[in-house]
Amino acid sequence: MGRKLKKSDNEAMAEYENDIDLDNIDKKREKRKKKDEEGEEKRVILPSMIKNKEKRSVVHAKLQHMKKVEKRKKLKARDATEKRALELGEEPPLRQVPHTIENTREFDETICKPDDDELFAGNDADEFGSILRREQIPKILITTCRFNSTRGPLFISELLSVIPNATYKKRGTYNLKDIVKYASNMDFTAIIDVHTNRREPDALLVICLPCGPTAHFKLSNLVLRKDIKNHGNPTSHEPELVLTNFTTRLGHRIGRLIQSLFPQEPNFRGRRVVTFHNQRDFIFFRHHRYIFETKESKQNDSKGQKGKDAKGEKISQEKVVARLQECGPRFTLKLVSLQNGTFDTKSGEYEWVHKPEMDTSRRRFFL
Repeated sequence: MGRKLKKSDNEAMAEYENDIDLDNIDKKREKRKKKDEEGEEKRVILPSMIKNKEKRSVVHAKLQHMKKVEKRKKLKARDATEKRALELGEEPPLRQVPHTIENTREFDETICKPDDDELFAGNDADEFGSILRREQIPKILITTCRFNSTRGPLFISELLSVIPNATYKKRGTYNLKDIVKYASNMDFTAIIDVHTNRREPDALLVICLPCGPTAHFKLSNLVLRKDIKNHGNPTSHEPELVLTNFTTRLGHRIGRLIQSLFPQEPNFRGRRVVTFHNQRDFIFFRHHRYIFETKESKQNDSKGQKGKDAKGEKISQEKVVARLQECGPRFTLKLVSLQNGTFDTKSGEYEWVHKPEMDTSRRRFFL
């Protein structure tokens, strides 16, 4: 049997335990204070946490400004390291390429290569060879569907200003096959049929004559010339044509089809540019004029001070600056189908048709 603790011993033990508890409580308090201080430092007031609209907009503007400043600092540091490496005769560090959907696309066997002899041999024998070799001048017939809308004629009038040698004929009650026969007899090289739905153009049917092919495009994001701010008015000069990012066999064929709608001898004095840019199988159409302007720039000394002549007047130097002015319209095309021959819905053979089962991956493109 152990000895019994005296009263003084019990009191001493109780005081000792109280001291230990007080030490633990103080340590816990200090830890909580540190955590609170760290949390306050890490805590960032987001614009979504502010209910007042004016204060929220001010905080949002500050955050955007801070991001821009940090981005400029990183760019300056990168340029400085590259410049230093070049001065020392070393190779500059490789720039980091961001991973995008375009540069991580799935491998496609039909991507055109510059040494593909079969592709260039097929170009000479296809349906567009006579126009692209300048043996034939393109002549385009533009028509509409049977039920036309209010924005359809406005869009067609702007297409007539974009595509040279294009004429408009009313559809009436004629069948599209009859229009194809009429156009081929009148030596037209292509027909553009503008389809409308709910008073809005929603599709384009491009029929190459006399023996096809026929391309069906979905039309979206149409912006007419009057709705473009500070738009320019196009002239009657034949425009330059720019086609970008048509990399596959199908894209190459669509690019040649678009080329066959425009004359192959542009008037560079007119400074008109028509662009078809393919990105993720969406073809973006833009129509611009490029303008050369002279602007005065103040000349500075080697010390960074503004230069002055003998009379004390400021020296100004003229610079020629080029800028683009959009003429309109602006729209987006997406290929739905490509059919052999002229328009035939019953017995026509299709080269390519877009189906929902083909959209298995976001990184799979066909043009």
